[in-house]
Amino acid sequence: MIDRRHFALLAAAGLLGTAAAPRPARAQTALPEGSARAVLDVPLHDMSVWPPDWTGDETVLMLAYPGMTALDLVGPQYMFGSLWGATVQVVAKTLDPVVSDTRLVIVPDTTFDTAPEAPTVLFAPGGISSTLNAMEDAETVDFLASRGARADYVTAVCTGALLLGQAGLLDGYKAATHWLARHTLDAFGTEAVNARIVRDRNRITGGGVTAGIDFGLAMLEELRGTRYAQAVQLLAEYAPEPPLSAGTLETAPPDIREMMAGMFPGFEDHARAVAGERR
Repeated sequence: MIDRRHFALLAAAGLLGTAAAPRPARAQTALPEGSARAVLDVPLHDMSVWPPDWTGDETVLMLAYPGMTALDLVGPQYMFGSLWGATVQVVAKTLDPVVSDTRLVIVPDTTFDTAPEAPTVLFAPGGISSTLNAMEDAETVDFLASRGARADYVTAVCTGALLLGQAGLLDGYKAATHWLARHTLDAFGTEAVNARIVRDRNRITGGGVTAGIDFGLAMLEELRGTRYAQAVQLLAEYAPEPPLSAGTLETAPPDIREMMAGMFPGFEDHARAVAGERR
């Protein structure tokens, strides 16, 4: 669930509407020695501006597994974590810390055995070899299949779409994924779409890595409306202006594109082989 610090930041940023709410919190700020008062009470936020319809009760389950791409999880988690009143949980096989691709350590909130059975949102992040390993892990795939069958929204970012496909959750759907995995989605009966965000009924997927921020913002709008999503976008100051223009296969210089694509020669064949075994 979003904590009160984040709640206070939203209000302090002047982003919220009007509604009755708790009294303003105050902080003590030390003044220079010799000033008239040693401490000054400074208002931190005014909860009276919070709209009553901006509080919900969604349940979001976000899968974590060893070696996953950290930003695939962290970008969407920031957005989901901004859902005031929601329960947002990172779920893994055990409660042991999960080490990501960049060595960022994620501490799960719940396990496959204890996670809610019918979440509002089920989310899967991606990776490279880590995702292929997770696709071959029966417990992970069975968990996704079980919760995905009951979730209101089945979602993923990057190659997390392959995990959904392996769990049988994208058969007959359109989906986005990382460019590296785009040509493998047909192995799961899925139509790949080259887009940052793809929605097909209650399946909502994002492209590679940074598309997770766009995906998360789109989910906020889906769950709470445009004004809520705009408020969080402003607080996050999400107005990307990248210093370079090489973020897609279409815009990257040919030599860079060829070098990066050539770094993963066995990925597609491996993914297809794993998909064939499961199906």
